[in-house]
Amino acid sequence: MKMGNSEEKVVAVIMVGGPTKGTRFRPLSLNIPKPLFPLAGQPMVQHPISACKSIPNLAQIYLVGFYEEHEFALYVSSISNELRIPVRYLREDKPHGSAGGLYNFRDRIMEDNPSHIFMLNCDVCCSFPLPEMLEAHKRYSGMGTILVMKVSAESASQFGELVADPVTNELLHYTEKPDTFVSDHINCGVYVFTADIFTAIQSVSSQRKGRANLRRLSSFEALHSDTRYFRSNIRRTPFLFLFLCLGITQESSCRFCKVESDILTPFAGKKQMYTYEIMDFWEQIKSPGMSLKCSALYLDQFRFTSPNLLASGDGTKSATIIGDVYIHPSAKVHPSAKIGPNVLISANARIGAGVRLISCIILDDVEIMENAVVFHAIVGWKSSIGKWSRVQASLTYGEAVTVEDEVVVTNSIVLPNKTLNVSVQDEILL
Repeated sequence: MKMGNSEEKVVAVIMVGGPTKGTRFRPLSLNIPKPLFPLAGQPMVQHPISACKSIPNLAQIYLVGFYEEHEFALYVSSISNELRIPVRYLREDKPHGSAGGLYNFRDRIMEDNPSHIFMLNCDVCCSFPLPEMLEAHKRYSGMGTILVMKVSAESASQFGELVADPVTNELLHYTEKPDTFVSDHINCGVYVFTADIFTAIQSVSSQRKGRANLRRLSSFEALHSDTRYFRSNIRRTPFLFLFLCLGITQESSCRFCKVESDILTPFAGKKQMYTYEIMDFWEQIKSPGMSLKCSALYLDQFRFTSPNLLASGDGTKSATIIGDVYIHPSAKVHPSAKIGPNVLISANARIGAGVRLISCIILDDVEIMENAVVFHAIVGWKSSIGKWSRVQASLTYGEAVTVEDEVVVTNSIVLPNKTLNVSVQDEILL
């Protein structure tokens, strides 16, 4: 990739969490790390990775989390070769929060001496207007810019709410999931920062350790301490003098610090944080049910960004396709099947004659037999749906679930290795 001068380089950091996070996504996340769960035919994390490719002068993409390295090794190697962008996985020893994870890997992240750092949460589904966001951030000349969206007043309290200046877009106030209504504008979990973010995180972390662990230095003493680190960063860190005068010194690590509550709140109203509003779609991917909705949103986006990924067919030589559908090349679909809208059919799936699929995710190695219907459901790996059966408003989890012939499963959760030979409704089958 062709670069401009070193001051223009950009890196992206995608926070992927770990096995103790995302528990609402279980039991799907027991089989596969949540960031690798497929949405619209691609792993969840691949959507923000692909969006990062559009950032001018992108030097590197880092995935930060506390999954075991072997769980991401194959994917990181594959996506780096596919997109021709260096992608590296950085493993935390334990959760440190979004800001803590960023800070603890600051030496790696700053290897290319980037002028700007994107940070994205993996479980966010949106159009990722990253180049436009970067341009706005450069105009603002602050430390950070947050992607925000206007939502209904009823749903706003589920997220971080914020107030911004309507003219300058400066962040004036931020509160995380308030008990009372503050604003209908919310934090979307996508940020771009200058390198000053590391000094900000360090200052917050130091202050939180309490009086007993702080070295309260005079302004004179502070200006003469840690000279090797500070001299190398003073020119590119305009906020450093402020932190030095507060008597804050460099810490080697950050125990736990969140961008949302520990950075945005104290730095709001200080002309350091700004907002950029997204005008199309945005969702959080917290549960299996939301993965269905987000898969549909990405399929819809493919119409404009990657129409070659969408299936087509009129029922003559191939299945009838309605709306947005992704079919893996290795899947086998009978020409008499009717598929769509909003359907993902994964690798090695087998779809029989007369099958009807609507708004669903069919995972690897699934078999759906003749004249079965699947509507608004996730059918787990290596599962099978019998002839004339119907699975609707259900999440058939995990591996090797068998629904026998002429069985109706409605609004139920089915865990792995279960066999259903009678119809069920509103059940959780352990």
